[in-house]
Amino acid sequence: MTVAAVAGMVATVAIPAFAAADRGDVAEAQTLQQASADDAQSLVVASEGSPETLERGGYSATTPEEIQKAKAKEAAEKAAKAALAARLASASSSSKASTSSSFSNSVPLVSPGSGTVRRPLARFDNFGTPYAGHKGTDYMVGRGEPIYSVADGTVVASSESGPGWGVYVKIAHNIGGVRVTSLYAHMDWGTRRVQVGDTVSAGQLIGQVGDTGRAFGTHLHLEIRINNGYTNAESWLQANAG
Repeated sequence: MTVAAVAGMVATVAIPAFAAADRGDVAEAQTLQQASADDAQSLVVASEGSPETLERGGYSATTPEEIQKAKAKEAAEKAAKAALAARLASASSSSKASTSSSFSNSVPLVSPGSGTVRRPLARFDNFGTPYAGHKGTDYMVGRGEPIYSVADGTVVASSESGPGWGVYVKIAHNIGGVRVTSLYAHMDWGTRRVQVGDTVSAGQLIGQVGDTGRAFGTHLHLEIRINNGYTNAESWLQANAG
């Protein structure tokens, strides 16, 4: 009798709950945290996101042929850079070995002409004014103009501090059996290319124009001596230079 009464009570209590469900009542929304608290044994998956799409803009499929081509290009570029560096190093070493002033990089090493006797300057502006006791010919020209030996010979004097000549070079020649001496004065500091005892050729660079010593303005003071006697340098060049 008691069991029947309890069963009747359960049936009576359960009817309204089902009835409520039948009326279509909507259950109150719950957060994920609330759902987890109500049923700790349940697993809730709430992500609605789709798998991230892999961006391929920064990647490219490369074939073995393309890889090989890229490697070959890189190797060629490295080889070119190495060759350029070697040429620059070689040019720098050669320049340091053969130059002694800031002018030397831009001057020709040999004067124009092909004769036994050459002119000492490729060009000049005008002659200096001669005066009593002056034993040379002055060729007025700008600083740094290259000076060349007038003929084959041997350097017999080379100095940075000649008496009145400043920086100068003196060369002894044998031209057709005739003893000739040429002297080049007022060179610029540090531009001498030859020393005593050096053998030089006609047209070889020996220095550069300056205004050292007793000089007024940049110019080449050229002296020519034949068998120990002075002669007019320009007249001698006009008669012999080729």
